[in-house]
Amino acid sequence: MTPASASAKPDGRPAGLMARADERSYIRVLVVLDTAILTIALLVGYVARFGDEEPSGSKIPYVLVAPGLVLAWLVSLKALGCYDDRVIGYGADEYRRVSSASLRLAGAIAIAGYIADVGVSRGFLGISFAVGTVGLEVARFAARKRLHRARSRGFGWSRKVLVVGDTAHVLELVHTLRREPYAGYQVVGACIPDALLAPVAQRLGDVPVVGSFRGIPEAATAIGADTVAVTASGELTAARLRRLGWQLEGTGVDLVVAPALTDVAGPRIHTRPVAGLPLIHVEAPEFRGARKLVKGFVDRSVSSVALALLLPIIAVIALAIKLDSRGPVLFRQTRVGRGGKEFGVYKFRTMVVNADALLAELTARNETDGLMFKMRDDPRVTRVGRLLRKWSLDELPQLVNVLLGQMSLVGPRPPLPSEVARYDGDVARRLLVKPGMTGLWQVSGRSDLSWEDGIRLDLYYVENWSLAADLTILWKTVGAVLNSRGAY
Repeated sequence: MTPASASAKPDGRPAGLMARADERSYIRVLVVLDTAILTIALLVGYVARFGDEEPSGSKIPYVLVAPGLVLAWLVSLKALGCYDDRVIGYGADEYRRVSSASLRLAGAIAIAGYIADVGVSRGFLGISFAVGTVGLEVARFAARKRLHRARSRGFGWSRKVLVVGDTAHVLELVHTLRREPYAGYQVVGACIPDALLAPVAQRLGDVPVVGSFRGIPEAATAIGADTVAVTASGELTAARLRRLGWQLEGTGVDLVVAPALTDVAGPRIHTRPVAGLPLIHVEAPEFRGARKLVKGFVDRSVSSVALALLLPIIAVIALAIKLDSRGPVLFRQTRVGRGGKEFGVYKFRTMVVNADALLAELTARNETDGLMFKMRDDPRVTRVGRLLRKWSLDELPQLVNVLLGQMSLVGPRPPLPSEVARYDGDVARRLLVKPGMTGLWQVSGRSDLSWEDGIRLDLYYVENWSLAADLTILWKTVGAVLNSRGAY
């Protein structure tokens, strides 16, 4: 099968054209959705300000003002790139641009109204912009979640990516892109150095090799790729990469460069052009300072309020555990916290009282790699314990650890001393921050993740934590608990 025929869809259209059509369809849906949200917001603003009656003493034709505001709002969203295919569907930039477009328009209207002395009701504008901005963000979130579900199932709009580089780096980039399929980068082919190209058809894993560095634009066209992702290779010199950018001009194919630096979040990266060379400056991780003090204050405040509100549920769980099996209600286990300091973590007891003694008999049935022990059908777990684990209710007593300053609401998983004893230098960086009740590994699959992926996520959090990221993880934790994925 030739690359061209391999990339064709059942209706005969190339994959690249299908991807562009799906992309335009998604953007049209966003425009329609935004228009509906803004119309509703203006209606809410009008009714909240004036009720069912006409504004008394006003000569402002609100029936004309409203459509004009909707149009101006849509133009503002477009001008700030809220429909740019490079930001929609993934990352926080889409939400920031939507908020920025709304706030800038509100400011521009306020200034223009003051200068021109136009008597549009400030209450009407304030309510409309508040409702509209929140509505736009919620609508974008709902549309994105639907797109992510479609992408995870192999459908939905995704970029068709041709990966260019040597074999080792191509395989690494393919693995990285497939780790998060909802990001929308679908690898459809690879180009490798001429010296590695064989006279017969080659594959790197399940990715077909469709050409060498000499014919990258032609290979992208043949397989219907709309994105060329360049990774490391000794043959891809700066001059060759610059010429590739020129060759892709006007073809509709985007060029992206994947640096060797990975797992560093955007806020820590700053690009500075020096003599035509884009130098990437990476800020050091922040392990202390004012933001850490704020994080600690938020942790203790939220944990104290949560303990007070959840007290009735905690009492019911304690009674259920007591009635279900012999033993204490709480289980205290030694874990390792920040700086290697040991502490006792509290959990509701979900196993029989002699669970530790039975562990040696079950070691051969461990279902995870690395240093942790996990079993889907662990015979040591009680009936009530299975229910508590399914909904992560067994971890509620850890709010006490957060209140005592031993843990954080968000952070790496608290390890056992036996695990820490076998840490190497890289993994030990998990101990630079407080462990958390929840974290990236919980919202990314929990026990379904491999040891390596779990460590990678923990280290990513350690290096790139922020208060905004903590709020995002807490929000995603709700969905992870409701889905019960990886909970056993």
